[in-house]
Amino acid sequence: MAENGFRAEEIDTSRPHPARIYDYLLGGKNNYEVDREAADRLATAAPEVWSGVRANRDFLRRAVRYVVGSGVRQLLDIGAGLPSSPNVHEIARELAPDTRVAYVDNDPIVNTYANVLLCGSASTSIALADLRDPRAIVDHPEVRRVIDFGEPVAVLLVAIVHFLTEAEEPERVLATLRDALPDGSFLVLSHATDDFADRSAAQAVYDDATAALTLRSRARIERFFDGFTLVEPGLAEVPFWRPDAPPPTGPGEIGYYGGVARKTG
Repeated sequence: MAENGFRAEEIDTSRPHPARIYDYLLGGKNNYEVDREAADRLATAAPEVWSGVRANRDFLRRAVRYVVGSGVRQLLDIGAGLPSSPNVHEIARELAPDTRVAYVDNDPIVNTYANVLLCGSASTSIALADLRDPRAIVDHPEVRRVIDFGEPVAVLLVAIVHFLTEAEEPERVLATLRDALPDGSFLVLSHATDDFADRSAAQAVYDDATAALTLRSRARIERFFDGFTLVEPGLAEVPFWRPDAPPPTGPGEIGYYGGVARKTG
């Protein structure tokens, strides 16, 4: 039986999914035993993951406030994951109630929960699509319903690009999204790294998941911002990107980099 554009049998609960692992690590309940087991193995291999996902979420909050404060009123959140309050539209609308938000994820379960949450909203949408096919995201009718690519857009790629392998050509993906954006748009991106410790055991946890984890260096991650100009302080460890409170950790204790950049032509 079809529901929200997919059939129940299309939902794969036999393998961990990154969105549901992340939900569990954030204290959510929209996950399965296979996801919890994977998350526990991940935390054993990389204990900082518990504080890392929260630091990453805090980075998202600050970055959204920054781009909305800079005048952008359209947000495209790709790899949005399961709803976790405050959600992006809630953060944005504290500053600008007219902000429009399109959420995108490739997990049908995320699609189901988000549709329930957003039911009836004319300025928020949810699209079932995959970052590996960025053109399909840009052209998706639910994205187009709330996003006008003739006006500046902030694309949020928070903790998602590290689930693209090199064979999936992440630079091509980023370039396709960049080229769809007008000047004045923003890219918000965070990415896991093994710059500070050997995290091969943590990486291996995702070998049986629906997406593999590819850890990258700071220099490699910076290349994803080609065609954009990074705002200060550039690509930084997420707790140190424009903190609004003393960072809870020291340098090198969180395995994520994050940055915000603007397309200026």
